[in-house]
Amino acid sequence: MKDSPIKEQVNLPNYRTRTPESYLQQIEPNILASFNTEQLQVIINILTQAIPQPSPKIVDFRFNIDLIFSRFYLVLFVGKDRRKRNRQYIPERLARIGNAIAVVMLLLGANLVISGVILLFAYLLKSAVGIDFFPGHISDSVKEL
Repeated sequence: MKDSPIKEQVNLPNYRTRTPESYLQQIEPNILASFNTEQLQVIINILTQAIPQPSPKIVDFRFNIDLIFSRFYLVLFVGKDRRKRNRQYIPERLARIGNAIAVVMLLLGANLVISGVILLFAYLLKSAVGIDFFPGHISDSVKEL
């Protein structure tokens, strides 16, 4: 595409720091010079409206999970909903059921992890203090029962 009026996107800044001017710099200089001030201002206004503005988040939790066969990421945002429009589509019943199952599984998994950490902490604390509920080895206590 040598005849394209848009330059290659090799030197674009990070997505979060893009401005309308960074998009205008992609246009060939001779074509950019052919716009008058009014046209440029209209283009800048449209680009300003099109570039999403980040809203402050109460919780911005992001991390990657590296597995042997693949890599996954988890993102959790909590903040005020400032979107202007509702969804353009209504999710199908199967998608809503799948989302509900996924939420239940995530909550159960989080509950198991938190419970495990609490039990491990309690066990380590008990051991550090020197409390021994079953004197001797646990297998001896089980045999006595």
